[in-house]
Amino acid sequence: MVAALDKTDELILQILRQDSRLAFVEMATKVGLSEAAVRRRVSNLVKQGAIKRFTIEVDEPQTATSAITYVSVSPSAPTADVSKKLRSVKGVETIYETTGPFDIAAIIRGASISEVNKSVEEIRRLDGVLKTETTIILRTIR
Repeated sequence: MVAALDKTDELILQILRQDSRLAFVEMATKVGLSEAAVRRRVSNLVKQGAIKRFTIEVDEPQTATSAITYVSVSPSAPTADVSKKLRSVKGVETIYETTGPFDIAAIIRGASISEVNKSVEEIRRLDGVLKTETTIILRTIR
């Protein structure tokens, strides 16, 4: 369970969201603490679960991904159970539990539409999946 975060912890999280590779000494300057104090706070944020993982954002044109799909899923079983099953499908990058006509949304990436379609077909065969709706992402605007 995550303990209540103070303003300094919130600021550290904001800085890490922008650049998780920023050196502790640079972060310390930005938040007005020592490098050791920032290092300790980040460690505590990880232990508390406020930080689940450190990751990267990839420049899509330089990767093998050329097809991105948004798949909405209507489950016939408990949403959490179906969401767990979706994690095992190749190409599924992110899973969201949502409100609206569908209870689950997943982002699937692949080298081609054919590869993504295999993932969509696998999702449709999962126990607990009643219905899907697939949308192909044409481009990403940041």
